[in-house]
Amino acid sequence: MDRFDTVAAFVAVAELKGFAPAARRLGLSPSSVTRLVAALEERLGIRLLQRTTRSVTLTDAGGRYLQRSRQILSDLEEADESAQAERATPTGRFVVSAPAAFGRIHVSPLMCTYLVRHPGVVGELLLSDRIVNLVEDGVDLAVRIGHLADSSLVVRRLGETRRVVVASPAYLERRGIPAAPGEVTSHDVIQFSTIGGAGDWRFVGNGRDVRVPVAPRYITNSADAAIWHAEHDGGLTMVLAYQAAESIRANRLKIVLAEFEPPPLPIQLVYPTSRLLSAKVRAFIDTAVELCDWRFSDL
Repeated sequence: MDRFDTVAAFVAVAELKGFAPAARRLGLSPSSVTRLVAALEERLGIRLLQRTTRSVTLTDAGGRYLQRSRQILSDLEEADESAQAERATPTGRFVVSAPAAFGRIHVSPLMCTYLVRHPGVVGELLLSDRIVNLVEDGVDLAVRIGHLADSSLVVRRLGETRRVVVASPAYLERRGIPAAPGEVTSHDVIQFSTIGGAGDWRFVGNGRDVRVPVAPRYITNSADAAIWHAEHDGGLTMVLAYQAAESIRANRLKIVLAEFEPPPLPIQLVYPTSRLLSAKVRAFIDTAVELCDWRFSDL
């Protein structure tokens, strides 16, 4: 028997001075209300109400218990209203996780717009290339690039990105444009170590994976550093298209070997569940769908 039900039944009987009117307030039968109050008294080991055929009055212990019970029920109602308001209006702390470079370039502006629109939210953006556990790390929503291993997460796809090989126009003019994956071995290679291993680059030819061993002249775990070196004629580098999009559009870098690229990687929002989705998560998803075009496959 629910403890709050017993307390609510006692308060209703005490305030209305009868089991029948209390039953009408609660939408129960008088016998059900009688059983709830009796269960409360038995659990406490004291009598809260004096009953006669004509009246119901509080004992001294019942009077004291009534004051505390009213406060408990009031606090519970306030908590319910607060939780329901949070579901209706975005409020409270909201934590988003995103890959470092993509988060800095694309998720940070989205987060700023979202917070302007919803002043009741306190936002936190965590930028890391580590795959976080949303539940254990207290993250409400994550931006993920690539195919997901965790099938329990809810996914909202917002775009995709390619793995591209790029180099500066001056470098390609001096060293030539590779026409097939194997020709990479004769070029200076800048290895962005987050993509693939340090030992080879992955391509696709005739529907099959093609692994080309590379001997990098420069290795870095920073896409920005790899792109900067490539812009300054340092050689070929393989990065995700969104990382080099600005340089490609400005003609500081050119894409090569496009016909040998692996399939694009999805860019998606992920969150633990769609059931009883909070207003702050729902509003962030709506804002992202409205404002974000994260398709980088047509560069």
